[in-house]
Formats: sequence, structure tokens, C-alpha cells
Amino acid sequence: MVLRYGARLGKYVVAVLVLLTALGTRARAQDSGIEVGSKAPGAAVETLDGHAADLSSVLGSGPVLIQFWATWCPTCKAMEPAMLAAQQKYAGKVKFVGVAVSVNQSPRAVQAFVEKHSPKMTHFFDRRGKAVDAYEVPATGFVVVVNKAGIVVYTGLGAQQDLDAAIKKAM
Repeated sequence: MVLRYGARLGKYVVAVLVLLTALGTRARAQDSGIEVGSKAPGAAVETLDGHAADLSSVLGSGPVLIQFWATWCPTCKAMEPAMLAAQQKYAGKVKFVGVAVSVNQSPRAVQAFVEKHSPKMTHFFDRRGKAVDAYEVPATGFVVVVNKAGIVVYTGLGAQQDLDAAIKKAM
């Protein structure tokens, strides 16, 4: 009797391990976030001065790099040199968009940060998390690159992203 239940339990353990391995393989193919190859969605956001806006306003007329960030994010701070270098290299060729998440910050705090550090991006505030949901953002420091047709060609998370290679996929 114990052996029969043990064998059954063993089958369940194997099935769970196979499932976890399959999920892990999929996650490594694309770590997280909106699926590469999908149409980039619009999402209701706000300008930093509180006016209603939509991410669709920056899509479809050329390549776009969207960074989901926060003033308190160490990953975002670590990405600043690479982001600034990409902005300089692709000025006039790629739109750079910052979407500030609403966790532990306000539009006023974001605006003060932007004015002090003057990142050369179009900035939005995601007060209700609509953009975070639409792009399936796993954490701050998440980057999405969209080509001129509005298709997601890259997603990445973390401070060590090759933004140059990501942008080249959209050109």
C-alpha cells in the first residue's frame, strides 16, 4: 500500500519537475514582459503635469525605446550612462520614452528628478498602472524597443542591457 502511494507521489513529483523545467525554458527564451513580435499597445498614462495621454501617441512613426523606471530604482540609475549614450547616438532617429511607475513616487517627484537630471526623453507617469499592465512589466529597469511598424522587437530587464543592439533591431 505504501509503495503504491510512493510510486504515485513519485509520478507527481516528476510531472511537476517537467512542468517547471518547461516553464523555465520559456522564461529563458524571453525573460519576462510583453512578447517580442507582438503589437505594442497603447495605454492610458499622464504627462508629468497631470494631463491625460496615451502611449500610442509615441508609437508608429519610427523606432521607440520605452524605459519603465522610478526615481528610487538602483537599476535605472545604473542604466543612465548607457541610456544617455544611446540617446546621443540615435538622436533624431529613435524616440526615447520614460514611463515612471507610480510605486512610492508622485508626478511632482518625478518631474523634479527629470528637471534636475534632465534626461532627454518624453516622460509619462503611469498613475493607474495601465502601461505596466499592458506591457507586462516585471520590474523597474524594464526596456521595450518597438520598430516603426509598432512591433515589439526587444525586451530586457536589468542594468547590463545592450541598448545599441536592441535599437538596431528596430532600425
